[in-house]
Amino acid sequence: MPSPRRCPSAWVTADSAYGQESRFRRLLEQSGIGYVPAVPKSQSTVGCPRIEGLFAQAPAEAWEKVSCGNGAKGPRVCHRVAVRLPAVAEFDHQGEGPHRMRWALTRRSIRKPDEIAYYLAYAPLEATAQELVRIAGTRWAIEESFQAAKNECGLDQYEVRRCPGRYRHITLAMLAHAFLAATAYRAREKGAQPVRQPGPSSSQWWRFGDSWQLVGPGPPRLRGRRGRHHAVSWSDWCRRRQAIARRCHYLRRCRTVGERQP
Repeated sequence: MPSPRRCPSAWVTADSAYGQESRFRRLLEQSGIGYVPAVPKSQSTVGCPRIEGLFAQAPAEAWEKVSCGNGAKGPRVCHRVAVRLPAVAEFDHQGEGPHRMRWALTRRSIRKPDEIAYYLAYAPLEATAQELVRIAGTRWAIEESFQAAKNECGLDQYEVRRCPGRYRHITLAMLAHAFLAATAYRAREKGAQPVRQPGPSSSQWWRFGDSWQLVGPGPPRLRGRRGRHHAVSWSDWCRRRQAIARRCHYLRRCRTVGERQP
């Protein structure tokens, strides 16, 4: 993880895998960066061994119906509770009084009351509960962007063994996703009709190397002999690359096992 001191962001949000790490949260506190990460229900907090038990004692009027951001089908409305936690003198005080405030938040689905998410927050004194809910909801947009990049630009379809190759692939995939998003936005601004996905068509049996695949007729540029030839060539190239990668992997494993033997 890069040094938070070089990070220009004022807030950090993350899932429970990062939120439950006290070292991660403490690193952000020392750098003066606010955070609203998700935490598991067994997370311990100030004055309570489990955050789940803390909100189980919340009165009914503490639950408020709020929007945590816009989703694919409009505002994402949920029930939430936000409570201020006692300050830790060792970490939160600067001079005579605290300069930061600790919060605990929970979000409950309206349609599925059993789905409850918990958050810990570290924020300036002037921060409000609504602002913390909004920051926690921004993680949904980030996850949606990554999922769209995986589906449209192959963000997760890399076969590399070193960090530089992975970094280059991810950089190009995210750049392509940003280009597609900007192009779609400009098209909507000009009043262009949204591009519709082609409807279901008759399936065809195609041979790719030594296997068969059931696919529909491709776009016009892939039809005909030339289109099928390119498709088969691409499949053969992928299989050769996979065979080379598998062979290199086995050779490296053999060398590693040989070095470990006395």
